[in-house]
Amino acid sequence: MEAEQIRRIVEAALLASDGPLTVANLVKLFAPGELDEDNASKQVREVLKHLEAEAAERGVELKRVASGYRFQVRQELSAWVSRLWDEKPPRYTRALLETLALVAYKQPVTRGDIEQVRGVSVSQNIMRTLLERDWIRVVGVKEVPGRPALYGTTKAFLAYFNLKSLDELPPLAEIRALIEPQIVAEEEAEATNPAPAGDAENRGVEGEGGEAPADGEDGGITAHVDLPEEAAADTPASAEVVQLHTSGSNPAS
Repeated sequence: MEAEQIRRIVEAALLASDGPLTVANLVKLFAPGELDEDNASKQVREVLKHLEAEAAERGVELKRVASGYRFQVRQELSAWVSRLWDEKPPRYTRALLETLALVAYKQPVTRGDIEQVRGVSVSQNIMRTLLERDWIRVVGVKEVPGRPALYGTTKAFLAYFNLKSLDELPPLAEIRALIEPQIVAEEEAEATNPAPAGDAENRGVEGEGGEAPADGEDGGITAHVDLPEEAAADTPASAEVVQLHTSGSNPAS
């Protein structure tokens, strides 16, 4: 098959897919004999490099994330493109941001580990939100009494924040700089509008329940979950972590 036709097929597949595609995914699109049998993957990688270069001056870019390649809108254009949607992106609280950061930087961790660092118990709503968004997952259990669940980040987490791997995480000091302004804003808001008695001090996503002081490690999930072979290398997040509380999901990984 001619190189130009291969390029068009790969480009069309990337545009049609609802998620990132790996080189292996793209190779499978072609019937036997349509690609060089011994260098099929190399051919596809060359096409991807060509597409990446072609998009250099366009409003979209070909981005490689932990789970493959995808076309995505350039971050600097998000202010305009986001006007296509009426709903505003969810605003995450300090508690959720801190919990996610601790999982990302200290994984694998238990809820008890997170509570020990933060000094308050982790709201079940926060853990549920992170699990439902597929940003964290249970990767095993800690062999201590109660066998609490161990949590780690996912490829979806890396893809959301435009990361290939956890090695691309920004320094923890940068994350702290992002969260501290929100802490000040929340404290000022609480001072102006005190929360009703019984309302939690921190919420995960607007409207969710909060936390209470920690008094020990949570029992967590007791069923053992095997860690996939590729988890260590591919559990993938970026300086794009800034987007965590400023923009919505960005289909790119």
